[in-house]
Order: sequence, then C-alpha cells, then structure tokens
Amino acid sequence: MNVTFAPAGFASASRAPAEHAPAGPGLTETPADQVLAGGQVLAQEAAAGIGIYLPLVLLIVLAAGFGVFSVLLGPLVGPSRYNKAKTAAYECGIEPSPQPVAGAGRMPVAYYVTAMLFILFDIEMVFLFPYAIAADALGLWGLGAVALFIATFFIADFYVWRRGGLDWN
Repeated sequence: MNVTFAPAGFASASRAPAEHAPAGPGLTETPADQVLAGGQVLAQEAAAGIGIYLPLVLLIVLAAGFGVFSVLLGPLVGPSRYNKAKTAAYECGIEPSPQPVAGAGRMPVAYYVTAMLFILFDIEMVFLFPYAIAADALGLWGLGAVALFIATFFIADFYVWRRGGLDWN
C-alpha cells in the first residue's frame, strides 16, 4: 500500500487493481474494503477534519467566557458610590427639568432626519462595497444596476435637499 500525504496533511491510500487479496471462501476483497477494514484511514481523516475547527471552537468559548466573566465581575469589583447626579437622566448635555421644554418637550425633527440620512448613506455603502469588489465579474449589467441604485439615492438626496432637510438653523 502506497501512502501519500496531501497538502492539508491528510493521509490517502492508493492500491493497484492487481493487489486483490482473498477475503474468504470464493470472495475477493477490493481495495476499498481493505481501506475500510478497521477504519484506520477514515478515522485519521475524520480526526484531522474535526481538528481544524478546534481553534475556532476554543476562540468562541474563550470569547463567551470573557463576556460572562466581565459581566459578573464588574458589579462586584467596580465602585458603587451612587449620588443624585449619577442616578439622574442625562440628555445630550441638557439638564433635565420637570418643566417641558418649548414646544411641549418635543425633540426637533432635524435630529430624526439626520439619523435617517445617516442610515440611508450607511445602507448605500453596504450595497456599493460588494459591487466595488466584483465590478469586473458583473460587467455591463452590474454597472447598469448600480447606476440605477445610485440614481435612486440621488433623487432621494435631491428631495431632502430641496425640502431643507440638510439646513441647520
């Protein structure tokens, strides 16, 4: 039996067809039966196949253990000096008051528009990065799809700009 080692370190067995050995009265054992006998080669390959995932499993266990350890240990070790200022609500540097702010305590819409525009541009980048990676493979069809996608965003940006969503007073 010739044993060669593959690049990944797996042993592979190869036999010439002429090496059939009798397995019993009137039966011949094929090379596949000989390799499977005892399961030595398959057991080695299976152990090596599972073994490549061991570092990943250890990393996941270590990360989960660190997270649980940090959450449980933080309140035990950390300072616990509470006072009125630390327990009060904090709103972007504005002192909270029991009286509503002008406009019945409503937040300006400009904050929400800014947040939505940020999400819009984030989504645009998430969809454009894969095109930038595979632009050659997508060809002219991909260029047309991305052009339509960008045109849709420019229409939305133009609408927001004309409505004054980008102006801060």
